[in-house]
Order: sequence, then C-alpha cells, then structure tokens
Amino acid sequence: MSGCIALVVAAGRGSRFGSETPKQYLELAGEPVLRRTLKAFAGHQLVSAVRPVINMADRGLFEAAAAGLGVLDPVAGGASRQDSVRLGLESLTGLNPDKVLIHDAARAFVSGEVISRVIAALDEAPGAIPALPVTDTLKRGRKDGRIGETVSRDGLWRAQTPQGFRFQGILDAHRAARQGAGLTDDAAVAEKAGLAVALVAGAEDNIKITTPEDMIRGVRMAGGGEVRTGFGFDVHRLGPGGQVTLLGVSLPFHASLEGHSDADVGLHAITDALLGAIAGGDIGVHFPPGDEQWRGSPSDVFLRHAGDLVGEKGAVISNIDVTLICEAPKIGPHREAMTARVAEILNIEAARVSVKATTTEGLGLTGRGEGIAAQAVATVRFEG
Repeated sequence: MSGCIALVVAAGRGSRFGSETPKQYLELAGEPVLRRTLKAFAGHQLVSAVRPVINMADRGLFEAAAAGLGVLDPVAGGASRQDSVRLGLESLTGLNPDKVLIHDAARAFVSGEVISRVIAALDEAPGAIPALPVTDTLKRGRKDGRIGETVSRDGLWRAQTPQGFRFQGILDAHRAARQGAGLTDDAAVAEKAGLAVALVAGAEDNIKITTPEDMIRGVRMAGGGEVRTGFGFDVHRLGPGGQVTLLGVSLPFHASLEGHSDADVGLHAITDALLGAIAGGDIGVHFPPGDEQWRGSPSDVFLRHAGDLVGEKGAVISNIDVTLICEAPKIGPHREAMTARVAEILNIEAARVSVKATTTEGLGLTGRGEGIAAQAVATVRFEG
C-alpha cells in the first residue's frame, strides 16, 4: 500500500485523568473520544488507512468505539508511548506506506486542514509537525516555589499531533532509539536520528484531553450544552441503636437505621439522583446489596463514585436538592454541617447544595417513627 497511513496511539491508561476507564473510551458529547479521533482520519481523502494501537485489555471498548469506521485491525501497544509507536510502525512494514502520521488518541478535535498541512509538508521534509508559537511569558521555577528566571520565548513552539514522517525514516529512527531516553514525542525520536522536521501551523482547537477540565472544554467545543435532571428516593427502617447517620453526619438518637451499608438515606437518595441524571442505573447496579464488601460501608463511597461518573461523562454538578422526611431527629441544628459534608464529598461549592427537612404529619412509617426517608433532585450540566 502506498500513500499515507495514520497511526492512532490509544494504548495509554490516562492516569492523570483519574478515571477507571481510560480517557480515550470516555463519552464526549455522545460518543467516545477515540471514535471522534478515528473519524477525523478515516474520513480524510489523503489518508489511505488508519491503524489503531491499543491495550488489548480494552479490546471490547475499542470495538464499540470503532464500529463501522473501517479502520485496520488494532495492534497491541507497549509499556510506554515510545514502545507503542514502534510496535505500531512495525505492524505497517507489510503495507509499506510512503508516509505515516502518528497521532495521540486524546486529540479528538484535530481538523482536516491540520492533517492536510502535515501531509503536504512531507513532500519537502522527512518529518513535519503541527505547532503553535509560544505567546505567554515563560518562567523557570525553583524548588522553593519562587521564580528562578525568565526564559526567552523566542523561537519556542508548542508541539501537537499528528506528527508526520516518511515511513522508512521514522521506522529506522524508532528502532534505533534507546528506550527510556526521555523522548517525549516522535519528532524528538526523529531529531535524535538526524532527520529534519518541519513546522506547520497547528490549531488552538487541537487540544489534548488530559484532565476532567479538558473533557468539559471538549464537550463545549463539540456543541454539547445539555442540562439533565435525576431523581432519587430512599427509605430505611429504624431499629435498635444509639445514633443515625444522615447526609454524612452522625447524630445521637434513640435508634439506628438498618441497612446493608450505614443506611444513610440522604446520601443514597442523592447518589441515585446523580446516576439518574446521567442514565447510569441505580445505586444497586454499582454496589449490589448482596455483595459483602459493602456491608457497613460509609455511604460517602457511593456518592463520591456517582460524582466521579458525572465528571467522566463530561458534565458538572449544577445543583443538589435533598429533603429528609422524618419526625425526629431534628434536622435544623445540623443543616449547615450536612450541607458542608455533601459539598465536600462531591467537591462542589456548598452553595450548590440544598438540605431541607419535612414530616408526614404523623402519617405512614416515617410519621409513626418506624423509619426515615429521603428524596433528592440532582441537576447536571453538559457544558456547551
């Protein structure tokens, strides 16, 4: 195969993002990050084929993300990005393309214009990368947190991907590169081998999704601006004991709430409300009541998990409104502490949390003092 093949590197685990699911498989405004990236190359008229490099433990996630795009079968990556690129290049030897583009899967907003500029530059140079000139004043910091010196920004550029090369040259360069040499991109590998690398204009929108904040920016760029609301309800029976835990605050009481975990009805209701807002099932799906590992577990574990899932979906929590339903204990004296605790668990401002209480005027199980219930409404915003 002549022409140009795009190598999309998607084998990383995305540890800086803080998600159990690698960031390239997280949903961004309705589709996985990786799918958006693959589509950019699969649909480009100057790209002959697309070869993904993945962690084979993620094969199921990959198949779902790449369905119907017609990309080449994926190959397994290595322990480092440099390893993964080399293995990807080796997999192309039978196809023997004239040119190859190497692109990070987390750059889901690469434009066709940037891709075209890189490919065109390879007619004149062995390598080419998109880049943006550094415009901010640069400071070198010291270990004590003070400024050590001001660094000249003259001639400095911010490198992006895809980085393009004539195939045989970059393959030889990667074969010769010493592993663990601290080469942070493929242009550095090419430079080490003495290959000239041209600079072409990059794009500010060609962002790399590294943190949850980047994901939110990506949702905004993708045109997502949706607001969703979820509802949660929970009730637990009162039994023997000397305290109850409500919204993460332990209160002395003549009884205790019975349940598999700590039976915090307030946090359970909020958890279900957040899961409902992102269509993420209910608390029992994520923490089955028959699973012994959750026996006696503090419910902040459940709520924090739900909050993390909201972030992974590219959304932010706009508002939590929870109502505790009981004749006793009195909630008013503890409202501020409860509000602060919910905000702390979800890492949001206390002003976004509303805690209320009501009774059923002596009616029903809460009116008779047999149990305590809670209902919650959560609003999340997919920024756009």
